[in-house]
Amino acid sequence: MTGAESDDSSMQARFEQLALQAGRRIMDVFHRDFVIDEKGDKSPVTEADRAAEEVILEGLRSTWPDIPCVAEEEVAAGLAIPELGSAFFLIDPLDGTREFVKRHQDFTVNIALIRDGVPVVGVVFAPCSGRLFLGRPGHAEAVDVTETGEITNRRRIAVRKAEATLTIVASRSHFSAETEAFIRSVGTAELVSVGSSLKFCLLACGEADLYPRFTRTMEWDTAAGDAVLRAAGGITRTVDGEPLRYGKRNQPSDVDFANPSFIAKTE
Repeated sequence: MTGAESDDSSMQARFEQLALQAGRRIMDVFHRDFVIDEKGDKSPVTEADRAAEEVILEGLRSTWPDIPCVAEEEVAAGLAIPELGSAFFLIDPLDGTREFVKRHQDFTVNIALIRDGVPVVGVVFAPCSGRLFLGRPGHAEAVDVTETGEITNRRRIAVRKAEATLTIVASRSHFSAETEAFIRSVGTAELVSVGSSLKFCLLACGEADLYPRFTRTMEWDTAAGDAVLRAAGGITRTVDGEPLRYGKRNQPSDVDFANPSFIAKTE
């Protein structure tokens, strides 16, 4: 293992620890009554979002103080974002807050490292189901986690070859006319609705083939799942066919870190 590979492996292990810790904080809130606030963009936020982000940021900043962090709730609070340089972290402490407040179980914890605009290390953890997905260059894996946080199964994953009938995953909360038109253009396909960044992970572990997204996402929504997918042999491209890139700032037609429409695929 080269030095870079060893560094990525160590970082992935630390991401895993922090995602599990954040997941425990989230589930503490999930199992009781909680207050739902509204952010400036009208999206919901809860104490679970804030508690999970606190855990993750404290862990990342204490371990890698020189790597900038871009975290959803800090950005929403208007905290200044530092110069990013060639590497930075993207954090969504609770991806799928709308699912969370409805007591659905598809929400996830997302942590990713971006290097030169590319998501290279990522961890996605779904606390309710105990499904944990991890990716670094050339290595993607899925892990089963018990309710007490114990690892029961760790296995390599990879994308599958597209079958005659494609399986398309789509957002439960953000289905659009463009998405419907894309699905019709594919022809015969099975549609699976699922929330949060689990859509990327279903492609990565060979359970689906395409994930089209034509409604707005932010980079912290997609980076971790995209890293897992790329590690498993897939790719996420814009509708122009270019790989989706990260660290987008000063965009003429949108805010910092907003993504264009994209299609995640297995090949």
